[in-house]
Amino acid sequence: MNTTLEAPFPGALQVPQPTNDPAAPLVMRLSRDFGAAWVDEKTVSEWTSGTGDRVVLLAGDAVRFPEGQDVAAVLPELMKSFPRRFQIAVVPRDNEDAVAKRYGSQRWPTLLFFRDGQYVTAIAGMQDWDVYLKAVDAALRMPPSRPPTIGIPVVSQTAKSSDSSCH
Repeated sequence: MNTTLEAPFPGALQVPQPTNDPAAPLVMRLSRDFGAAWVDEKTVSEWTSGTGDRVVLLAGDAVRFPEGQDVAAVLPELMKSFPRRFQIAVVPRDNEDAVAKRYGSQRWPTLLFFRDGQYVTAIAGMQDWDVYLKAVDAALRMPPSRPPTIGIPVVSQTAKSSDSSCH
């Protein structure tokens, strides 16, 4: 078996192919038939830093979250509805928790949207078709934002206890 996936286009990353069964069949199909890259917590930043819009699927465990397989089946249809608007990547099941934590995702399945290396938004759960079309269209138009991760509160050393308000 080939240990490195071939780049789907010149200049694309060559990401090592997972050595075990990394995902359910419909997620595997995204890589095999639709050019999805494999990314993990070590390579996701490099892959998302490429130009243009990029979408990472966190499908979740197929038994606990069967709707992840529905999203994997719908994703190629979304690509057809928005031709050449975004590239896709999938995360091996063993690495999904680390990627989800990095970008503040707490629900399975989730589509994480990036543009030119910056986080944009996420669409969580399986949606009706018209909801997906509107949500993806909005995601492809909105500006980058901060991932919804847990931040560290900043407190001034010179602040008085009566200055506890954030405004």
